[in-house]
Amino acid sequence: MAAQHDQRIKNRDAWEIGLADLPDAQEARNVIISDDKVREFVAAAYGLDEQFGLLTDTLAITGARPSQAVRLRVEDLHDHPVRPKLMMPKSAKGGGRNRSQKKVERFSVPITVQLAVRLKAAATGRADHEPLLLQSDGSPWDKNPGQNYHRQVDKVVASIGLSADVTMYALRHSSIVRMLLRNVPIRLVASLHNTSVAMIEKHYSRYIVEHSDEISRHALLQHVPPAGENVVAFTG
Repeated sequence: MAAQHDQRIKNRDAWEIGLADLPDAQEARNVIISDDKVREFVAAAYGLDEQFGLLTDTLAITGARPSQAVRLRVEDLHDHPVRPKLMMPKSAKGGGRNRSQKKVERFSVPITVQLAVRLKAAATGRADHEPLLLQSDGSPWDKNPGQNYHRQVDKVVASIGLSADVTMYALRHSSIVRMLLRNVPIRLVASLHNTSVAMIEKHYSRYIVEHSDEISRHALLQHVPPAGENVVAFTG
């Protein structure tokens, strides 16, 4: 990225070649957790801090990156009584030096009625342009979340018995796999998670197979094998 914006940098190829030699350099560390563990994760987050819980809840329901959710504004909540949604900011990856001056694109993401009620209550009294999600001290998450955020995540992970390598991104990865296993078209899954079909196929294919036992078993051939003494040998 630096090389793209600074013509003085001439060793881009050296970095790419060097990084390619690292073991598993291209392997994504996507941790998938069960729906029950996701619910425990959210409940534990609320138990630590209401605002941290609301952020966690939003990430679990939408599958958004934390960097996207913290940029939500009050006006991005469309609290329809039956079909509420959030207008999620697209990822701020790349974009050049004037990225902050460009209008941020948004896309529609469905949320549960329960989450919409919590978000609306939390945003009461705030102007449309103000942040939808705030820290307990009233400051925006995207300004200075500090080490407290990471400590809270670590506490949640430890309290529900997950391994130390689980992060907030596990909620995103689990959301993607959940939708795929429920036969949501991959193109829609990619759009709702602000990524591409190619990236999903590259990084999530093996997880789909690992977590699809219950679904794939419905397609197995069901029959009663013949008894041993009645088996006729195949003679070609």
